[in-house]
Amino acid sequence: MLAALVHGRVLTAAGVEHGKAVLIQAGQIAGVVPMSEVPASAARRDLAGGLLVPGYIDTQVNGGGGVLFNDAPTVETIAAIGAAHRRFGTTGFLPTLISDDLHVVDQAMRATEQAIEQGVPGVLGVHIEGPFLNPKRKGIHDEGKFRVIDEDAIALLSSLKRGRTLVTLAPERTTPEMIQRLANAGVHVAAGHTNALYPTMRQALAQGLTGVTHLFNAMSPLTSREPGVVGAVLENQTAWAGIIVDGRHVDPVTLKIALRTRPLDRFMLVTDAMPTVGMADKRFSLQGRQIVVRDGVCVGEDGTLAGSDLDMAAAVRNAVQMLGVSIEDAVMMASAAPAAFLGLDAQRGRIATGHAADLCLLGDDLSVSATWIDGDEG
Repeated sequence: MLAALVHGRVLTAAGVEHGKAVLIQAGQIAGVVPMSEVPASAARRDLAGGLLVPGYIDTQVNGGGGVLFNDAPTVETIAAIGAAHRRFGTTGFLPTLISDDLHVVDQAMRATEQAIEQGVPGVLGVHIEGPFLNPKRKGIHDEGKFRVIDEDAIALLSSLKRGRTLVTLAPERTTPEMIQRLANAGVHVAAGHTNALYPTMRQALAQGLTGVTHLFNAMSPLTSREPGVVGAVLENQTAWAGIIVDGRHVDPVTLKIALRTRPLDRFMLVTDAMPTVGMADKRFSLQGRQIVVRDGVCVGEDGTLAGSDLDMAAAVRNAVQMLGVSIEDAVMMASAAPAAFLGLDAQRGRIATGHAADLCLLGDDLSVSATWIDGDEG
């Protein structure tokens, strides 16, 4: 059945277009056409002047709706996380596993395959954040789970049969050859929780590392004599950098400076969200440690940052208000950029013919009033 989203403003590659309708058929965008060309047989959905944008894609989602992926790496957990974040415009996501034992990593990957096979809305793959990290930059991760990448780990990380696999690791804790093997196996490799020196990071980028997890947080900083991971990323013009725009993880001034050093489409908004997103209860347990939301950010008992209480709608709004980017660029960093990072830019991240009908309807305050995933409104 052909559906038509009408009487809205539509964000396309040409900018915000007026007087256009988006046609949807079989889960895909069948066209963006003038209102006069909408077939009479199409079922019309009136957008009442709202702004229709590509659905948001979040590559780092630890939890939401009161559940944490680590606690129960199951299809049901993935579905609950996706449902919680969909209310905030997220139409594609990677459930993210914080450092854990390899048998739990295996459970998370198998659950992801099953979720995709069963058609759980929005799940695009899995993000394995650790346990191949540096204790010196552990953040809230349990260093008792940390290990080096060996043959068993390479085989496991390369084993996902459906969807994308993103692995966050510390480059100095492995070898360039191991990074290259993962990349050659189709794994997306990002640096995070790392104390790597600039040369080590440069070499990792040359061997297939294509991203950095939460830029500035839990990584060696840019200093006068050692550029560190941050310096290597800001110098690089092609790797993607995830940024948490909540005003607390990174000062907005620092992010403004970073945005001036590289193409904007190589930055992507992420939430690093925890179970509190979408919940009134702002407390949860993480691997035996009590975490609370304080002043809008998740912290452990000692004040260590422990993910965020951020959603993608707020991240987009903050990018506009805190960083001064345009609505078009903020949405791009939440949709087209992560789609490209995951190699899905021919399928998702834009409102264009042939793309998946993953869409988000925004009000004037950038709040979310409706979403579509593969053409289904929810």
